[in-house]
Amino acid sequence: MRRPSTSTIVSLVAIAAVLAGVLITYAFRGARQPNGLDVVLPIIACAGLLARRAYPVAALIVVAVSVAIYYPWAGLDGPLLVLAFLVLYTAADRGRLIAAITVGAVLLLGMGIGELDGPRHVDDSMFVAIAGWVVAAIAFGGVTRNRRAYLEEAERRAIDAEHSKEEEAMRRESEERLRIARELHDVLGHNISMINVQAAAALHGLKKRPEDAETALRTIKDTSKETLRELRTTLGVLRQVDEHAPTAPADSLTRLDTLVAASGLEVRTELSGPLDAVPTEVDLAATRIIREALTNVSRHSGTTQATLTVSNTSGNIMIRVEDEGPGASYEGGSGFGLQGMSERASALGGTLEAGPRPEGGFRVVARLPLNGVR
Repeated sequence: MRRPSTSTIVSLVAIAAVLAGVLITYAFRGARQPNGLDVVLPIIACAGLLARRAYPVAALIVVAVSVAIYYPWAGLDGPLLVLAFLVLYTAADRGRLIAAITVGAVLLLGMGIGELDGPRHVDDSMFVAIAGWVVAAIAFGGVTRNRRAYLEEAERRAIDAEHSKEEEAMRRESEERLRIARELHDVLGHNISMINVQAAAALHGLKKRPEDAETALRTIKDTSKETLRELRTTLGVLRQVDEHAPTAPADSLTRLDTLVAASGLEVRTELSGPLDAVPTEVDLAATRIIREALTNVSRHSGTTQATLTVSNTSGNIMIRVEDEGPGASYEGGSGFGLQGMSERASALGGTLEAGPRPEGGFRVVARLPLNGVR
């Protein structure tokens, strides 16, 4: 069974009190003679009070008119004014503040005129007290409405904040997945490509030039060892419990000679500007871009020679990797290498351009701002 609401209980209690007051007044009427208004108006006002939640303005008008007529012209003095206080409060609480103020003013004006022309039901001091209760009922209704609106707004903001927090967590999770995928692509794609190239060289020179085959196999061994080390480092990030644990990048611009040597290419390197105090994020992105660009030369260019230029100038790390091979379009690749390089540059607020050179070959140019770390 559904329990009645607090508003319904208050209405029923008020109606019972008013009707009991009317009966008590009738029982102790003394010399005063009741008339039909003593019965009709309380019933009409009580019926209007029951509709105050669903129809606050209509209930306000019905009760106010009943009270305004009751006190000047009814024969008895029942506590009908209590109902007026309740409907005034309800109207203000429901956002009908102008209606409550207007009806309250008219009610007091009507009672005042009635007291001047008819029998005196209240004296002057009581009339001032009634006016004070009317104002208090309207003000209290306005306060409760404002408080309810404040609580609803606070709840809405809390829900919005929770949704924003979930969206931010999902965005960070997506970015982390993309970063890990990019790291794995860079590590595995480059090193396995080197292993493939060196294995082909070893097979080709196994009988004719055993010393070259031995060098190729040694390179395969070193590269595979490096691949496993970097793979463990990358996957270890996923298992870290202490989020503040330092994780230094496997590659660095200060160790370009090692990276270039592992590419298996003849690379002419040109360096300018200080490269030993570059922010970690820029340092890692730069070396990953260089590694991927050299891997693309090894895979697709059809040449074993490349030119690498790295400079620190005007607040930017500038990278240029060029080759003169015939495979200028890099056809047959998955496209994830160039995409990964571009994403790395964009993540730092930089740019990356890659495409065939007019004079032949392929060129990769990246700009990484030193102040673009996010």
